[in-house]
Amino acid sequence: MATNNANGTSSKKRVPIDVEQLLAQKKAADEAAKKPRFLSKAERERLAAEKAKKEEEELEQKRKATLEKNRDWETQGRNQGYGHGNNPGHRDSRREAVPTGPRAMRHDHPNEYSNGGRSDQRGDQRGNNKGKGSNNGVKRPAPEDVDADMIRARYMGPELNQSTFSAQKKRKRTGGQKFNFGWNDEEDTSQDWNPVYSKRSDAVYTGPMVFDGLNDAEIEKEYRRRARMIEERDPEHGKQRARQMLDQMEREKEKSKSKRTKNNWEFKELADMRERDWRIFKEEFGIASKGGHIPDPMRNWGESGLPSHLLQIIDQVGYTEPTPIQRAAIPIALQARDLIGVAATGSGKTAAFLLPMLEYISQLPALTEFTKDDGPYALIMAPTRELVQQIETEARKFATPLGLTVVSIVGGHALEEQAFALRNGAEIIVATPGRLLDCIERRLLVFSQCCYVVMDEADRMIDMGFEEPVNRILSALPATNEKPDTEDAEDASVMRRLLSAKDRYRQTMMYTATMPPAVEKIAKQYLRRPATVTIGNIGEAVETVEQRVEFISGEDARKKRLREILLREGYTPPMIVFVNVKRNCDSVAREVQNMGLSAASLHGSKTQQQREEALAQIRSGAKQVLVATDLAGRGLDVPDVSLVVNFNMPSSIEAYTHRIGRTGRAGKSGVAITFLASEDNDVLYDLKQMLSKSSISRVPEELRRHEAAQQKPTKGR
Repeated sequence: MATNNANGTSSKKRVPIDVEQLLAQKKAADEAAKKPRFLSKAERERLAAEKAKKEEEELEQKRKATLEKNRDWETQGRNQGYGHGNNPGHRDSRREAVPTGPRAMRHDHPNEYSNGGRSDQRGDQRGNNKGKGSNNGVKRPAPEDVDADMIRARYMGPELNQSTFSAQKKRKRTGGQKFNFGWNDEEDTSQDWNPVYSKRSDAVYTGPMVFDGLNDAEIEKEYRRRARMIEERDPEHGKQRARQMLDQMEREKEKSKSKRTKNNWEFKELADMRERDWRIFKEEFGIASKGGHIPDPMRNWGESGLPSHLLQIIDQVGYTEPTPIQRAAIPIALQARDLIGVAATGSGKTAAFLLPMLEYISQLPALTEFTKDDGPYALIMAPTRELVQQIETEARKFATPLGLTVVSIVGGHALEEQAFALRNGAEIIVATPGRLLDCIERRLLVFSQCCYVVMDEADRMIDMGFEEPVNRILSALPATNEKPDTEDAEDASVMRRLLSAKDRYRQTMMYTATMPPAVEKIAKQYLRRPATVTIGNIGEAVETVEQRVEFISGEDARKKRLREILLREGYTPPMIVFVNVKRNCDSVAREVQNMGLSAASLHGSKTQQQREEALAQIRSGAKQVLVATDLAGRGLDVPDVSLVVNFNMPSSIEAYTHRIGRTGRAGKSGVAITFLASEDNDVLYDLKQMLSKSSISRVPEELRRHEAAQQKPTKGR
């Protein structure tokens, strides 16, 4: 309600906040607090840098103090006579700085303390009274006053809280002369003329050494210096003492190393890991997990629980260290648990579901002439043909040495060709939903013994309209091996139990970068008590990609800027340029070839053979630049991509995230440059937020001040 004030202007009446609104705010805050929170990598690096700097400063201070202390001990040993030889006339300046007693006790200063205070009383006791009387000048009270005090105390009681301060007893401060702790040269009491001191041996002081703040090299240097001095100055027993000192050096080095590494999870045995150590480990790799009885993640491949023959193949393939999603997901999958893995693109999800799958299948009976027509043991679904073929290539690295067969089913190839590949049976099938459903409807494939299902890039499959085919494929799986929706679904011993001679309970895994409602619906329908593993923050770009944005309008201006980037800024091939529409793809590819660079184009209108050839050329190095639509923006792995250029900004921030994820993979760094124009206003706010969260990217001033980047756009009805 508006009212008019004295100036004629209207002011709104303040209305108190509704109780329901307060409750809704509190509920939203509680839900936000329950979600897993992680420090960003930039924040963790900043805190780690500050901590390391502080520890380094403390270490340097301890090191200096230790070296100085060792030098002082040596100097002290020499001053006590171990370094002077037989020189009786030598006098130590340090010894001269130590007093032997007060000057009043010396014969040449008998009356130095004769003035005032307690020194006068001591003087009286020694017979040096200055004539102040036996009572030290205190006036004796009169007898009448004493009687009056006794009568007062008898009838009125003693006086309490009576001050005993007396100005007579107050210590008199010395005027000009102060106590001096020094001593004169003639007061030396060392008596070097004594014959006992004239026969001292020329030994070396070998006091204890302190190693706080010293590194191993400095510890060894100090010990060897001491050992060398001992050998030089003790010809008889020096070598034996030096050897003992070097043995002590080795023990101190081990002790120092143990002290520095006792709180590091990398140097702890698995049995010594505590809850705090696991929490630090998970925070370091950005791991969050939920869903019942979840095992601890693995720190290395040796703790994964995989069989030895698989570990040998992993070593041959070249997987040295597991990625965060592999550390968290493999131990869970080995317990036959259903799993939802949420991780950014390029995080190693393929090996995270392939290795547990191969361990699972290797324990099942081998396919025979009677069982090969009952279908595969495992099914992997992916949204695009290129991603399916990439998974097939990766799976064959591990499956072929185990004697397992992997077959891919994608569009663009004849059905007869794929049926011929399945004639001898296959333990693992990798397929796109559309062509796989076509094979099921044509009775070319059945899933009578399928007991392992993986959906990779599930959110992308839903975005591409595969929700209905995915549901029909999952409903075609046998119902006899479905898990019960009870607590038994979280019990590894029950879930790994054989139901029959050829299969077990079916294990379902879903890997995705985001969790839209359609994906959650599928997970709720087909997964039983799944464990959820989240790596990092959902929807954010990886920290190894430097993101840059430039406002450039017009096709010709963008091509000119693209020429400058590819030719003058020194990026090494392979490089990827993303466009939004197919017709623009070939045009930009021809422009890149006119620059003198070899280019290949990839979009949905090309045949499957042309698409496979383009990817093979860019991976082998035959082509330097790949110009593609979003067909190559999801899940494809092209090694060592140094640059990604978004010639056109995609319509969603999710597509942008997956595009720039083609670079900066496997821990390497990369650069992503995006051209913006007025038609991209709907994504400017999300883009600004993503750039501000990156520790190595900068928000340009034009984007920061842009009107469309100030608030998130709202969609109309």
